[in-house]
Amino acid sequence: MSAPNKSYDPVEVEALKPEEVERMRDAALAAIAAAADLDALHEAKVAHTGDRSPLALANREIGALPPHAKADAGKRVGQARGAVNQALARRREELEAERDARVLVEEAVDVTLPYDRRPRGARHPLTTLTELIQDTFTAMGYQVAEGPEVEAEWLNFDALNLGPDHPARSMQDTFWVAGPDGSEESGVVLRTHTSPVQARTMLHSEPPIYVVCPGRTFRTDELDATHTPVFGQVEGLAVDEGISFADLKGTLEHFAAAMFGDDLERRWRPSYFPFTEPSAELDLQCFVCRGESVGNPDRPCRTCSSEGWIELGGCGVVNPRVLTACGIDPERYSGFAFGLGLERILMNRSGVEDMRDMVEGDVRFTLPFGMEI
Repeated sequence: MSAPNKSYDPVEVEALKPEEVERMRDAALAAIAAAADLDALHEAKVAHTGDRSPLALANREIGALPPHAKADAGKRVGQARGAVNQALARRREELEAERDARVLVEEAVDVTLPYDRRPRGARHPLTTLTELIQDTFTAMGYQVAEGPEVEAEWLNFDALNLGPDHPARSMQDTFWVAGPDGSEESGVVLRTHTSPVQARTMLHSEPPIYVVCPGRTFRTDELDATHTPVFGQVEGLAVDEGISFADLKGTLEHFAAAMFGDDLERRWRPSYFPFTEPSAELDLQCFVCRGESVGNPDRPCRTCSSEGWIELGGCGVVNPRVLTACGIDPERYSGFAFGLGLERILMNRSGVEDMRDMVEGDVRFTLPFGMEI
């Protein structure tokens, strides 16, 4: 049996001849260069790179060639198509730049003209208040830290010295995230405070630590004039050598003066929190009745329930057990922590008498605060 005669080529395809491929390439390049706008360029693209374009049809003819001739023809057609695609990309950039420059001139808007929309927009006051509080603490050398709102049970409770039997872990206070089987034993909660951010910070940072942690928190409270199930908190944490309760008191006194001025009375009273020892509550004089409703049935005050004071938040010296759980030596370091309610701060700063006004979405509530940034 004789071997195949590879030198004999019985197939000659006109569209694959070098001069024909060059002609198709040059025609495509000329059409692309002549495109005056993006619409014309799109037409040139379809005509010279589409499925029915000359180069695409020539590429299909390669299959008719004998094996030893396919590589040379494929390289020749591939180079031509590549040159066409590169020319398309360059021309598109040029035309888009021309269009953008033309739009800037033809569609210019004078932003100094009076606006014609009613009503004018406004930021929510809790947003601007959060930023103001952050600025106040960063001016004192604190950093801003954030964390997830759906939190691990260990970080929300155990790391903060809230044992398994603590009442704050019951369903009356905490929103538990159901597990895959629908059970409540998922180990995941909607965070009840922003303290887990403090735990995360201590676990991943070395003292000295000075952070402030703003964010939303969730508890199963009834919505009324002074409570809401979804509320904002800003918590602070300082861990360093030699930190004492005096440092905590000085920090919060400075913050209260910056937020409310010196004319609103403040009081400290002892309290209990598992994650701080000793612990205290900071109260502000009721901004509505100024204490005149206390013992006065003729002038009841629904904002403070005629007690004369509104709780601002809790605080205290960080419990050594919390430092140990987060990997910090309590023999060397001490610290303080505090948690303040954003809504309570807004109520006292701006005279908002009912917390429900903050969450109902009525623009008549936000508009008076304007676009303060």
